[in-house]
Amino acid sequence: MSRLKMPAPEAATLARRAEIVADMRTIVPGEGVVDTVNGMRVFESDGLTAYRQLPLVVVLPETVAQVARILKYCNERGIRVVPRGSGTSLSGGALPLEDAVLLVMSRFNRILDIDYANRVVVAQPGVTNLGITTAVEQEGFYYAPDPSSQIACSIGGNVAENSGGVHCLKYGLTANNVLGIEMVLMSGEVVRLGGRHLDAEGYDLLGLMTGSEGLLGVVTEVTVRILKKPETARALLIGFPTNEQGGQCVADIIGAGIVPGGMEMMDAPAIRAAEDFLHAGYPLDCEALLIVELDGPQTEVDHLIGAVEAIAKKNGSTLCRISTSEEERLAFWAGRKAAFPAVGRLSPDYYCMDGTIPRKQLPRVLAGMRRLSEEYGLRVANVFHAGDGNLHPLILYDANVPGELQKAEDFGADILRLCVEVGGVLTGEHGVGVEKRDLMPEMFNETDLDQQMRVKCAFDPNHLLNPGKVFPQLRRCAELGRMHVHRGQTAFPDIPRF
Repeated sequence: MSRLKMPAPEAATLARRAEIVADMRTIVPGEGVVDTVNGMRVFESDGLTAYRQLPLVVVLPETVAQVARILKYCNERGIRVVPRGSGTSLSGGALPLEDAVLLVMSRFNRILDIDYANRVVVAQPGVTNLGITTAVEQEGFYYAPDPSSQIACSIGGNVAENSGGVHCLKYGLTANNVLGIEMVLMSGEVVRLGGRHLDAEGYDLLGLMTGSEGLLGVVTEVTVRILKKPETARALLIGFPTNEQGGQCVADIIGAGIVPGGMEMMDAPAIRAAEDFLHAGYPLDCEALLIVELDGPQTEVDHLIGAVEAIAKKNGSTLCRISTSEEERLAFWAGRKAAFPAVGRLSPDYYCMDGTIPRKQLPRVLAGMRRLSEEYGLRVANVFHAGDGNLHPLILYDANVPGELQKAEDFGADILRLCVEVGGVLTGEHGVGVEKRDLMPEMFNETDLDQQMRVKCAFDPNHLLNPGKVFPQLRRCAELGRMHVHRGQTAFPDIPRF
């Protein structure tokens, strides 16, 4: 699909842009300001690759003082700002805007302190998720939240989206593992929330910031909890003849009071793609594959393996393989971790969704997705965090075929409506961004959205920070309650699409 042609900018617009670029260079000297088309091209999209937009200018600060000056400057002049980490967002949360400064935090890439006594790490937001574990693993520690993109995604982005991962069932999402942050408000003020202590006083503003998608402030430092590696960790690879049986097994495991370290499920297309891609030893004759990891003291793990195996057999499992070594356990997980790129080999394009449902609704939702797949005539591969009901359907399409991208988006929207219908939510860990903003009224009424926007107004009264994300229609703070929230007729009309 060809790029949308944008009208030639007026002289006044060019002059204003030149002034902003020059002023940014006084704040961030050297190579910290990128304003050429070719230089900015690398930042024009994120993980939601169907949409692309060049920003006004890209700024890469290195100090908190620079971030504060940039935000204060933009606030005083009414210039919009889009914060960005590693650009791995899958909901369009870090998509640039043509009239906004793109504030890229990748140069904040140092670990500031490792405090084993208090079991915390203090890191700058540009440090990768995996980088934290790598820094402490020699002492037998690790950072629990582990998104599939952990080798690339930044801890600041994890805070913005409240990211999870395959071990979030037992050890929690980012919100459960972040103890403190330093952040800069749009006004340029620097504030600290939480710290190394376990409980914070006053309102839970740290909880509010985690998952706020860059709408409330820019994170410049993160204090995270690290954990001791468990004594024993073993995984079971369990195959089922149907997705419904696999989904019911998940519900029965949790219903039995067992909380695995991780519990992931893949359907047949995802299984075959992962096996062809990585040769992890996955069975190709199963319609559903469950990976269940149990960790803790060896005696407890041995007992729980037997209990899970019995539940699997009760649900008609046709395969139950138990890891006998650390290498085999990691091999079980390797296929799951590589599932997204593996599915990319099945089709020119795929659309990664993210919704969360009550675990007991897994069989119903899986059946519903099968019906939708037939209705839209598009294949779907399912890879998801089964233990906490966080679904990641991958809708396969070809953007070169006219209308297929729109069809994929409509299919995805119907999946999310199904999630809400069964008592779930629009997102588990990818955020709302632009992808789901027009679906917010499916879950929230006008009063709900008004209250959420009032929170936005308290932090950013001029609506300059990451505008166009999360809310279907962002209204002025003074007008809240007087303007009707409506769903957009066209998906993300403000962002060019391929």
